[in-house]
Amino acid sequence: MTFFDYPSKLLENAVNEFASLPGIGKKTAFRLVMHLLRQSESDVERFGENIVKLKKEVKYCKNCFNISDNDICDICSDKSRDRTIVCIVENISDVIAIENTRQYRGLYHVLGGIISPMDGIGPSDLNIDQLEEKVKKGGIEEVIFALSATMEGDTTNYYIYKRLLQYNIRITSLSRGVAIGDELEYTDEITLGRSIINRTPFDNQK
Repeated sequence: MTFFDYPSKLLENAVNEFASLPGIGKKTAFRLVMHLLRQSESDVERFGENIVKLKKEVKYCKNCFNISDNDICDICSDKSRDRTIVCIVENISDVIAIENTRQYRGLYHVLGGIISPMDGIGPSDLNIDQLEEKVKKGGIEEVIFALSATMEGDTTNYYIYKRLLQYNIRITSLSRGVAIGDELEYTDEITLGRSIINRTPFDNQK
C-alpha cells in the first residue's frame, strides 16, 4: 500500500528513490522531495551534480580504505599521526565517530563490513588480507579492535585475532563502555573516547 495516491508519477518516483535510502520512510522522503521542488532549478541541479560527482570521483585510500579525494587520505598523509597504532573499524562512519572524540591519534584500517554468514559476508569479502600484509611489513606495534559490540563484530574480532596472533604486536579492544549491540556511530563521543583510552588487551576478553 502506498503512502497516498500521488498526483504525479514523477513525484512518486522521486519519493520512492529517497525512501530507498537507509532510515528514510515514505513520509520523510515526501518532505524531502517537496523541499527540492521549492528550491531553484540551479540549486536542484547542483544537488544532483554533487551526488553524481561523489559516486564517480570519490576514492578509497590505498592504505586504509577510508574515503578520500586523493589516493592517500588526509589521516594517512598526516605525519603527526602515530603510525605504530592501527585501529580496525567496520566502515567510514566509524572513522568519523572516533575522530570526533579527539582521543585517538593513530591510523585506521577500514574492513568494509564484518563477517556475517547470514548476509553471505565472509572473510574474503573484507579487507582482512590487506590488514595482515600491513602488519607483516612491520612497524605496527598495536592493533585496536573497534568493531560494533555485536555477535558479528565479536566473530570478526576473533577471526582477525587468530590471523594476527603469530605477529609480535599488542592486540587490544575498546573497553566495554560501548554497550553490547551498540554501533560506534551511535555511541556518544564521551563514552567512545573513554573506551579508547581505557582499551584492554583482547586476550583478556576471550
